[in-house]
Parts: sequence; structure tokens; C-alpha cells
Amino acid sequence: MGRMNMRTIITLLVILVVEGCYWERGVSTTVTYDHKALVIDGKRRILQSGSIHYPRATPDMWPGIISKAKEGGLDVIESYVFWNYHEPVRGQYYFEGRFDLVRFVKTVHEAGLYVHLRIGPYACAEWNYGGFPVWLHFIPGIKFRTSNELFKREMKRFLKKVVNLMKDENLFASQGGPIILAQVENEYGNVEDAYGVGGKLYVKWAAETAVSLNTTVPWVMCAQKDAPDPIINTCNGFYCDGFTPNSPSKPAMWTENYPGWFLAFGYPIPYRPVEDIAFAVARFFEKGGTFQNYYMYFGGTNFGRTAGGPLIATSYDYDAPLDEYGFIRQPKWGHLRDLHIAIKHCEDYLVEADPSRVSLGMNLEAHVYYKTSNDCAAFLANYDSKGDANVTFKGNTYFLPAWSVSILPDCKNVVFNTAKVVSQKTLDDVSFVRITITRKSSLASSAWDWYKERVGIWGSNSFTASGLLEQINTTKDASDFLWYTTSVNVDEKIERDHKNVVVLSIASLGHAALVFVNKRPVGFGYGNHDDASFVLKKKISLNPGNNTLDVLSMIVGLQNYGPWFDIQGAGVNSVVLSGLKNAKENLSSKRWNYQVGLEGESLGLYKVNLQNSSLWKKGNALPTNQSLIWYKATFLAPDGKGPVSVDLSSMGKGQAWVNGRSIGRYWPAYHSPSTGCTDNCDYRGSYNAWKCLKKCGQPTQTLYHIPRHWLHAGENILVLHEEIGGDPSKISLVARTGQEICASLSEADLPPSDTWIPKVGFSSEVPQVRLTCDQGWHIASIRFASFGTPEGDCGAYMQGSCHANVTSIYQQACVGKQQCSVPLFAANLRDPCPGVLKRVAVQAVCSV
Repeated sequence: MGRMNMRTIITLLVILVVEGCYWERGVSTTVTYDHKALVIDGKRRILQSGSIHYPRATPDMWPGIISKAKEGGLDVIESYVFWNYHEPVRGQYYFEGRFDLVRFVKTVHEAGLYVHLRIGPYACAEWNYGGFPVWLHFIPGIKFRTSNELFKREMKRFLKKVVNLMKDENLFASQGGPIILAQVENEYGNVEDAYGVGGKLYVKWAAETAVSLNTTVPWVMCAQKDAPDPIINTCNGFYCDGFTPNSPSKPAMWTENYPGWFLAFGYPIPYRPVEDIAFAVARFFEKGGTFQNYYMYFGGTNFGRTAGGPLIATSYDYDAPLDEYGFIRQPKWGHLRDLHIAIKHCEDYLVEADPSRVSLGMNLEAHVYYKTSNDCAAFLANYDSKGDANVTFKGNTYFLPAWSVSILPDCKNVVFNTAKVVSQKTLDDVSFVRITITRKSSLASSAWDWYKERVGIWGSNSFTASGLLEQINTTKDASDFLWYTTSVNVDEKIERDHKNVVVLSIASLGHAALVFVNKRPVGFGYGNHDDASFVLKKKISLNPGNNTLDVLSMIVGLQNYGPWFDIQGAGVNSVVLSGLKNAKENLSSKRWNYQVGLEGESLGLYKVNLQNSSLWKKGNALPTNQSLIWYKATFLAPDGKGPVSVDLSSMGKGQAWVNGRSIGRYWPAYHSPSTGCTDNCDYRGSYNAWKCLKKCGQPTQTLYHIPRHWLHAGENILVLHEEIGGDPSKISLVARTGQEICASLSEADLPPSDTWIPKVGFSSEVPQVRLTCDQGWHIASIRFASFGTPEGDCGAYMQGSCHANVTSIYQQACVGKQQCSVPLFAANLRDPCPGVLKRVAVQAVCSV
């Protein structure tokens, strides 16, 4: 009877707790701000945030990604709203699938996190046309992002649509929802001067319009020094510790802290050392900041034609704490998590008072937050880019590596230093050059069907115009492609005299062009992200009489940033022949025939219902290295539940579809420059997007993400449109089926920051080795474990002169578990070399 009573009591308590949590999430919350911080239900808050863009993943991925973000110490998820995909046609809205904004916000809410909704509606985000719908451009008399009544009318209408959608679903904090912040416009201060007086009037109007929508939560404008009250102006950049809001009544907020940088075709891969990111974050909070956001925390993938331009790659990995596929990137994720914990230990002090600065020497300083004269938290900073230092603070001596910050939540004990990384490493992190455990499924040449695209005008909807038309105004972004076609007549006598060799010069505003003479390819020209324009010069042979000239101009993402970016053009703007009749012949003003799009696009060759169409050719002689050709093959999905990639390193340039869904543009033929990279970039000193680069002289991107949710249990269809030539028989599928993880720390390292107990200290003074597999995997084996003086790094550990074999200790503690924690000094472990500073190195394998 007593047991039944106890069980009943426990059951009732569980019900009350569960119902209480549910009720708590639905309760009304007030959000305001003062000079220190955002104030939530009357309490100032220190908030860590991370950007996750819902369309750059699939809805089935959202919960796992958000869960890992929360585990990583985030309080807030930040996302743009993408107007062009929510309103593809004026007045016709789309909020489904990857663009189900309500579902995404609710998923964040269910995880117990807040939301910062950056409605904009201008996003930038390396997103096609900066998030603006292209139809907006064709409203007569409209001018974007300035005091233009036509633009303001459309912008206000969309802002109101999104705000009302959130209100209808009770998603603002005052309604019990997770949205605590909203953003209007985006980084307009960077371009405002180009718009003159109209720009200043527009900022004032945007602020007034946002406030009038009565979201009941604060609005922000990032990178906007003249943001009118009550809009909070915020900082974007690699460092924001020197940022001051434009009013003493506003808190210091950092809306974009870049953990890496975006990727563009033809460029090496940028990365940012975690020591520098942690340094930047710690300095921001040290000097009075209270809200910071990683842009991106999860970058994801630019599926379809969503990538901006020019030449933004399909991968939007961003070297973020969660990689393109949603896997945890170590040690970045773990080191930042420990930083967030350390800063949280100081929260009560950071929100209570303004910091007192104490000079500790040249490039050395402390910022102290006092509750009382004997109760404080402190940050000790060495912002010298080369020299380490020993400093004295409140009677104690502390070692500060160059370019680092130590956090002391009690003004005495260091719980975290930004330069001392003790988090595990993961070998399949993109910071390493190899993926150690993969499964490849070959797609042999006999498996492929093909369709050869017609060169030039192919449909009845072509048209003729005088001169060279600008591409975007012509295609309205319905396709990446526009055919320019004309004829060149060569007099037989002149041809005989001049050996029919002339120079063809084609100038383009961008982004790429494939040129055919008499239906044969003669050249391919292209620009780059920083300058998409180019000139293609080729010696060509012409026949006596009539010759055809066909130019396929290609867009690789519409411009997304800069003043007046919406009117930047693309396409061919000059065509000149040199050598005919001993003179130049300018073909630019001739009559040209035009065709929007490709024949295969019009036929819908990427669609599943055309899988068995007679349009596709079969045979053993697979045509390879040909331009303008479509390929199709079927494949079985690799085993497992994780995401899959297709390795397109053997291809040139084109687009890919899986089961009718576009996985994006590919361009492996465009290699990055051969110099300027380093695998061991010094984190000390100011970072910029070109400081730390890798994979020089290689394709910018070879692996293209196929979300597992897009694959079937049976046969799946891969369709490619190859534009310049490649070999599909060498394509393979790659699925990640495991990880190799490592941990290494020494006797001198600190215990984990989450073992710190306020007013008490560390629960244990012993450092801990922590190993964690990604969700769904467990530690299958220990490959290496040594306590003493092990040498080498993750993936290449070796025993040192001092060695104690601790493999059995880690096998017992870790094998079969997703994660484990082992004290550096295991029980009954004999000291292999007394008097020597020792460390432990462990390497383990994770699998399903």
C-alpha cells in the first residue's frame, strides 16, 4: 500500500511538472530593454544566440539542429524571413515545406528557446536577390530601399503579412510565444549614403512602420547608427567589443558574429580558429555587451537556385559550430559551449553593474563587475597579438596567453581561458582534410541515360530584338540561362584571302557564357564573386556564306548586396569580330534572336514523371566531356539515417536534382588559386575573411548535400544538367557512417566550466577527458589512449618517452555510450613519470 501511494505521488508530481513546463511555455512574457540588456519579465538577461535559416535545412532536420544549438549553450535562434520564396508571385503566398516559417518558430519554441525574427524584408544572406522577389523589380517607377512610395507600400504589406501571421499563431512573447525580438531592414547603414536624402527618410519611415505593427517586442536595426528611437541599433562584424549604441538608453547587442565566412565558386575555403571567436565573444561581454549572435551557428545548404550572387556556392557551411549537414563541429562547438557556460556564471554580475576597467600593463587589462566591494566577477584580457604575459590581479598572479581572455566568476578563480582549447576534436570535421569513415556507392557508366541539349533557339517562344538585351530584365530570373543567337555572313572572296580565321571578342556583365560557332563550342568565359564581368577572346574559323553564332549566357545567383544592387545587370553587352574585311565588325547592334531557358528545362527532364520517357537515350557508349548534356541514373540510398552527399568532382558545371528536387548548382571545374592557404592559421591578431584559407588549387566544392528525407527506400533518381563537360561514370555517393574523435589535455588544464558552483568553486579540481559522439552514434572502440607524454595530434597520436597504457580505463568508461567523462587521474593509476607535466591523449571511433 505504501509503495502504491509513493508511485501515485511520483506520478502526480511528474504530471504537474510536465503540465507546468507546458503552461510556462505558453504564458505571457514581457520584453523590454534598458541601457544594459534585454529585460524579460522584469529581469535583465545575458543571451547567446545563433542563426539558423529554416530553408537551408529540411523540416525533419530542424529539431536535431535546434537541440544541438541548445546543448551548445544558446538561448535564442535567429533567422531571416525570405520574401522571394514566401511570395513568389505578388499576392500568392507560400509557407510550406522548408519555408514553413510557423512550424520552424514552433519547433524552436518546443525546444525551450527564444526567437529573433529578422523580417527585413531585405535579408542579404548570400541569398538570391537578397531575399527580394524579382517581380518587385518590374513594378513601373519602383526604387528599392529608399523613400519610394511604391517600394514602401509593398514592403509594409509584407511586413504586416509576417507580423500578422506570427500574431495569429500566438508566437510573440506577449502571447506566450518565443519571439522576443524583431528586425526591420538589414545593414542599411553600410549603403545609406548612396541613397542620399531618400535613404535617411527611408530609415525613419521603416522604424515608424515597424513600431506601428505593435509586435509588443523590441525592434532592432543592425549596422544602423542612425536607427531612430525606440529601435535598437546593433553591431555586425568579426569583433564588436568597441561598439557603442547610438543612445545611452539602449543595450550593446551583436547581431552577426561570423564564425567563418561564406563560400564562393573559384575561391578557397575560409575558416576561423575557435580561439579567435572565443576571444571576440569574451571581449564583447567583458566590455558590457549582453546579447551576441553567431552568424551562422548552422549554415546549411543553398538548395535549388536560392544561392545569391554572383557565384555563391551551394554549400553555406560557414565553418559554423554545426556543419552543413547538422553534425557538431569540434572543437568549435565544445569550446564555445564552455565559453557560454563561463559567461553564464557571471550573468548576475554582468547585468547588475557597468564594468570598471583596470590596466594590467601594455595591451593588458581587466574589466571588473561589482555587486559589492567584496563580491565581483572579472575578465582578464591580453589583447597583444604576439606576447604571452603574467599579470597580477587582486594579489594573485595569472598567466594570460597572447590574444586571450580569462573569465573569473568570483574575481579569483579562472574557469575558462579563450586560448586554451580542451574540447574534443573530430576528424570528420571539415577543418581536417580527410573523412575517415565513408561508404561509397558507385554509379557505373552503364547506369546512365542522357539527353543532348539543342544549341541555340529551340522553342516557339523565342523572340527577336535589336541589340544585346540585359539578361535579368529579359529572363525575370525564370531561368539561369539566356540564348543570344545571330548570324555572320562571310563573303567567299574575303574568306579565301584571309584564311577564314578571325578573333571573336565577347564582353559580358557576368556571370558566365558558353559560345558556339556553327553549333560547335569554341569557348567558355566567366567572372568571379568580386567581379562577375569578363571578356572572352577566341580565334575562330568561319565558313564562306552564313555562319551561326550562339552565346548561352549563364547567371550564377542574383546580386544580393550593395547599394542599388537590385539594378545591377548581367549578360552579354558587346560582341565584336576582328579580321573580317581588315576591320572590326561590331555585332552588338545587330538583330539577335533570344530564348529564355534551356530546352531540357522546358521539357522538365529533372522531373520524376519523365524517368522512363523515350527522350532519354541509352547505350554502352556514354558520351562524356560534352557541353549541354543531361544525365540520369538511378541508385539505392546508402544504409543509415544520416545525410548523404553526391561527389561531383568529376563534373564541370551544372545543376543537380534528386527525385525531382534541386540540390543546387555545382561547379567543381572552377578551382581556387593555388596559393594563400594554410592548415595551421595563427589565431592571434585580428581576423578577416582572407586570413585563414584552405584547399587552395582545388575545386571549391565537390560534395553536394542530399537530405536523407529526400531519399526513398527503393530506387532514387539523380539527374544532372552538365553545361561544360564532365564524366558522370566517376560520380559516387558518400554517407557518413561514423566519426573518429579525440581528446587531449594536461595536468595544467582547468576542470570543465560546467563543474563550477557559484560561491563554492569547482566540484572537482581534476581536469576531465570528455568524449561525445553525435546524436544516434555511440563509442564503438578506443583506438589510442596514453597517459604521460604522448606525441602528435588527432589522427596521428604516438606514445611518448613517458607512457601509461590507459586503454582499458577508457574502454570500460566509454565503449557503448554516446558520451563519457573520465578524470585525468584515474583511480589507482600509477604515475609513469613523477615530476613531469603529463597529459592524456585518447582517440575513439563512433558508429551507429
